[in-house]
Amino acid sequence: IMHLVRHHFMQFFDTTEDELGLELVYDVAHNIGKFEKHTVDGKERELFIHRKGATRAFPAGHPEIPDKYQKVGQPVLIPGDMGTASYVLVGNPGAMAETWGTTCHGAGRVLSRRKAIALTKGRSIQKDLEAQGIYVRAEGRRTLQEEVPEAYKDVDEVVRVVDKAGLSRRVARLRPIGVVKG
Repeated sequence: IMHLVRHHFMQFFDTTEDELGLELVYDVAHNIGKFEKHTVDGKERELFIHRKGATRAFPAGHPEIPDKYQKVGQPVLIPGDMGTASYVLVGNPGAMAETWGTTCHGAGRVLSRRKAIALTKGRSIQKDLEAQGIYVRAEGRRTLQEEVPEAYKDVDEVVRVVDKAGLSRRVARLRPIGVVKG
């Protein structure tokens, strides 16, 4: 995706990759399994950790995070819905003891896709979002219906809980100005 975004921006702005200065901040897999060392019953063990809809939240100084994040901790991205916000956080030491360095990767759904479609029958989600100043580009109406903001938990509350639990520490709240769904 990053390659295509960079390519189209270079064409649109008629510039080179270096002049564009568009850099990837951090890349996160949504579902992943990795061998990691964690403490179990007071002993360090190598475990296969599978994170589905979850992400690493390693603290500052952890040997498995990139050098440029060693002083602050692993970036944690928690996307919200199309109409509210998303968050950037960093891993905390508490996550290592409580969740083997894991936190949520998203607010989580409260409605199935089918129920979200039924809820939004006859409604223009695109117009609703554009009225909030959020530009929308989608493959089709059904895609927007499935992802309607009401289908998700309150991301502000989810982030408040992981922050208070010591799993991740809030760094920034990002408000959407554009949404692409495909």
